[in-house]
Amino acid sequence: MTVIDATSTFTADEQRVIDLTTELLDSFPPADTAPQTFLGEQFDRGLAWVHFPEGNGGLGLNPKLQQLINERVYGAGGPNAMYRNPIGHGMTGPTVVAWGSEDQKQRYLRPLFTGEEVWCQLFSEPGSGSDFAGLSATGVRDGDEWICNGQKVWTTLAHLSKWGLLVVRTDPQAVKHAGLAAFVVDMEDPTVDIRPLRQMTGEAEFNEVFFTDTRIHESEMLGKSGDGWRVSLTTLMNERQSIGGGMPARGSGTIAALTDAWNNAPADAKTPTARDEVTKLWCEAEVLRLTNVRANQNRKMGDPGPEGSIGKMAGAVLNQKIYEGVMDLLGADAMLYGSYEMIRPETAMGADTLQKAFLRSRANTIEGGTTEVMANILGERVLGLPGDVRVDRDVPWAEVPRN
Repeated sequence: MTVIDATSTFTADEQRVIDLTTELLDSFPPADTAPQTFLGEQFDRGLAWVHFPEGNGGLGLNPKLQQLINERVYGAGGPNAMYRNPIGHGMTGPTVVAWGSEDQKQRYLRPLFTGEEVWCQLFSEPGSGSDFAGLSATGVRDGDEWICNGQKVWTTLAHLSKWGLLVVRTDPQAVKHAGLAAFVVDMEDPTVDIRPLRQMTGEAEFNEVFFTDTRIHESEMLGKSGDGWRVSLTTLMNERQSIGGGMPARGSGTIAALTDAWNNAPADAKTPTARDEVTKLWCEAEVLRLTNVRANQNRKMGDPGPEGSIGKMAGAVLNQKIYEGVMDLLGADAMLYGSYEMIRPETAMGADTLQKAFLRSRANTIEGGTTEVMANILGERVLGLPGDVRVDRDVPWAEVPRN
């Protein structure tokens, strides 16, 4: 039996969440329940994404209540839906609930949350770099289907995915932000070619994906033709919140790797300079954690705004500095990487060695939007500074010079 402190005072919404979570844990003890079954029951009780509508894995409540659910579920040893399906849980799930039809929500959200169906997002292209709206993959209508062609890169976990969120250009005569459409695409379709991109870690969690006359039914469009940019912003804002908006307990998360390395370091490595650096990074990590806590408390709706870029930008740089500090404390052991055999990982969350975590952190300032793009977003949309020069803003995409 799960026990709640009888002296605590809760709001009606908090009490509702506590009662539902208690019933879930008592009826399906995590130690005796298969993870997929437990997550399905969690979804059915509206405890998957508590701010989603009822019937779609939520209860229509304030998103900050999700932390209350997660603390109790994880504290009881319950499974983390993010581990198996981080892109689906943190990015494409919120996009489906915001832009999908009711049929799409009913079809996709539950198996997404349980991890039965892994998702990926197909945004970046080799020819457009950080200029996502400049993408050149095409979608041409053919009756009630769209024929899609193009190449996407850096697609995390595409090799495991059943579904992907694909954005293509459906109107080349419109300006680049206006001529896009977003689709749910079957990654197991034979016209979809998934190839590994080996990273400096030796792993290949990233992929390049080729679409050759891939047919997608009209019913799989999210929103309508021309909504692709706005659909993508929903995904990107949630991605940045997912990457940089974490709220671990004080001293846990990435900074714990540095404090553990300090505690285990030989005495001659614990110089006053090293102590100052560890202390400074610990303080930076705590400031970022508290900033994310405050940002989460200020969110009135489930859809993050541009402020999510703050945590993403600061967290990416801080992660790199932390793991650089860890390598300094390891000394020569930092060079002992271990096996470099290419593998296709089962998740994009975490690394099994400190050396691998150090190498993987180099991607943090690129994935989910480069640090430079984040700085532009914060300057323009949060601070209200003048916008960057954009000479192609009002030019039809077909007339924009390209390599």
